[in-house]
Amino acid sequence: MSLDDKAAKPHDRLAAALATDMDAVNALIRDRMASEHAPRIPEVTAHLVEAGGKRLRPMLTLAAARLLGYDGPYHVHLAATVEFIHTATLLHDDVVDESKQRRGRPTANLLWDNKSSVLVGDYLFARSFQLMTETDNMRVLNILANASAVIAEGEVLQLTAAQDLGTTEEIYLKVIRGKTAALFSAATEVGGVIAGAPEDQVRALFDYGDALGIAFQMVDDLLDYGGATEVIGKNVGDDFRERKLTLPVIKAIARADATERAFWTRTIEKGQQAEGDLEQAMALMRAHGTLEATRAEAIAWADRARAALAPLPAHPLRGMLDDLADFVVARVR
Repeated sequence: MSLDDKAAKPHDRLAAALATDMDAVNALIRDRMASEHAPRIPEVTAHLVEAGGKRLRPMLTLAAARLLGYDGPYHVHLAATVEFIHTATLLHDDVVDESKQRRGRPTANLLWDNKSSVLVGDYLFARSFQLMTETDNMRVLNILANASAVIAEGEVLQLTAAQDLGTTEEIYLKVIRGKTAALFSAATEVGGVIAGAPEDQVRALFDYGDALGIAFQMVDDLLDYGGATEVIGKNVGDDFRERKLTLPVIKAIARADATERAFWTRTIEKGQQAEGDLEQAMALMRAHGTLEATRAEAIAWADRARAALAPLPAHPLRGMLDDLADFVVARVR
């Protein structure tokens, strides 16, 4: 079955299985992104929230809770919390990266301004904490509050590692575990916690989300050097132009001879980029096999995510989560 066939896409099957819960999440998001005194807040938020994102992170929370038999109301609050945290980080990221496109549309900071994006992002963080406290569960509050701190830490680490050719694969992993995987693992973990699951199952959900998030980000970084614009929601080569040291580049620098290192120093460290440099960078990555090596690592992390599901009970949603791990890397298989 073709990956273009919606029936073949695990996130679409997951959305169908969780449709009633997702309707409740979307209604709660619309309600809580409202502001009586600042109409710009719902304007900016709606631009991003309603931009056609897959809502993958909140679906992970819902799936984890339902998989473990939860039948209360608070998985909806937690799923909305996760989406608000994610949206807030996107608003801030686009300001930091000076991005002009996200999900194939102009960014909020381009349509409005940086001040609006930062302040609305702050508002959404505040809303997320209001939502999570309504569960009256200190453990989920601790998990999501910690994830919010780890995400910010990962972004700052990426900022300090940017344009530094000494950035290692270990540092890269810390960055993506912070800025991406932390919210994936929190999303799945809180679903298990709110369901009152045994500790081994809660840990399994954390491990699944962590590995899935790492695979997801590695694929994103790989597609920046070969994905279609309509697929990745940004222009091919944006990471190179923004001088981001992602895994394919880090591997290429580690294998570079003196001439190649001078190229990376000029284009990434000094930011002196000229016509044809992106093509040259991609040629060097292909020559050293770093795109293929990154692909192999992403697939290994997806395999690790699937293996983490072993302690969870047999359930159709578990099968969908298993398939989802494969789908995350399907575009680069």
